[in-house]
Amino acid sequence: MTSTSTLEELVGMMRRLRAECGWKAAQTHRSLARHLLEETHELVEVLDQLDDAGPAPGVETRDHLREELGDVLLQVLFHAAIAEERGWFDADDVALTLRDKLLRRNPHVFGDVAERGGETDPARINELWEAAKAAERPRADLHDGIPAALPALARASKVLDRRERAGLPVPEVPEVPGGRADVDPGTEVGEELLGLVARARAQGVDPEQALRDALRRLPG
Repeated sequence: MTSTSTLEELVGMMRRLRAECGWKAAQTHRSLARHLLEETHELVEVLDQLDDAGPAPGVETRDHLREELGDVLLQVLFHAAIAEERGWFDADDVALTLRDKLLRRNPHVFGDVAERGGETDPARINELWEAAKAAERPRADLHDGIPAALPALARASKVLDRRERAGLPVPEVPEVPGGRADVDPGTEVGEELLGLVARARAQGVDPEQALRDALRRLPG
C-alpha cells in the first residue's frame, strides 16, 4: 500500500519536474486538459476488460489497471503543482477538500445515520449523497453540474435522471417487441443502441448530434 511519504515524494518530484523539465514547466491547466482526457479514456479501456461476474483478472490486466490509475493520478498532481505555483492551493488542500466532501456526503458511514445503525439500501444512500450535494451547491438550472462536453449518451442519462428526480416529464420507455427474459438487459439494450447507430449511419445522421438536439427539445 502506498504510504503518505510516497505521496509526498510524488508531490516533491512534480515540483522538481516543473522547475527542471522544460516541457513540464511550459504546461498550463488548459494545455493539459487533453492529456487528462486521454489518460481517462485509457483507464476506461482497461476497466472495460474487467468482468464483475466472472473470474478475477490476470496479473497483466491488474498491472495495466494499476499503471493507468497512476497516469490519472499524475495528471491530478500536475494540476495541483501548477495551482500551488500560482498561490491557489496545493496537493494537500486537494486531499483535504476530498476528505471533507466524503465526510459530508456519506453520513450513513461517518455521521449521525451511522450512529443510529447506518443505512444499507443503495437507493437511500444515493438519496443521501444527492441531498448533501444539493445543499453544498444549489443549482440555478436543472443542467448545472452536467458537463456540456460529456458524450451525448452519458449526458442524456444524467439529464433524464435529474428530470425524474425533479418531477419533470421524461420520455416513455418504448415497448421492445420480442424482449427475452433470458437475455441480459445490458446486452439487449446495447444491441438496440448499436442498431440505432446503424440506422443513423444509413440515413446520413450523426447520432451524437441527433441525441444532443433531442435533449435540447425536452420541455421545461
